[in-house]
Amino acid sequence: MSVDVYVNFNGNCREAVEFYAQVFETGQPQIMTFGESPPNPEYPLPEEAKSLVMHTRLNIDGSNVMFSDVFPGMPFIQGNNISLSLVTADEAKIKAWFPKLKEGGKVGMELQETFWSKCYGSLTDKFGIEWQLSYDTGEFGM
Repeated sequence: MSVDVYVNFNGNCREAVEFYAQVFETGQPQIMTFGESPPNPEYPLPEEAKSLVMHTRLNIDGSNVMFSDVFPGMPFIQGNNISLSLVTADEAKIKAWFPKLKEGGKVGMELQETFWSKCYGSLTDKFGIEWQLSYDTGEFGM
């Protein structure tokens, strides 16, 4: 079983997902816009919604993360209700991802050894998304 995360953006989803694809070296994402969805004559699509991202996803080190823009007029609160946690036994990946994610963002905790991880750090990226990166080989039982 896996838990997939769905992250909403307020018109800048394409920029965000392309940035994450570069950071995590996932390859170019397939992006579906609202304008590419089948038309419904009962609910005409507003012009400003046509180029917005309806759905895309990335597989980041074995975890699916899905993304979309909110539909125009829908409420949006940037990044305050999610935190993405990347746990891996590959310390080199953590050390490669962290400096890329922190560009233009704000570090909560620099990469360091903690009681639960030999290499842990947290930050909020330039899109307002909170990330936790943690090295875990199963040694700490977490």
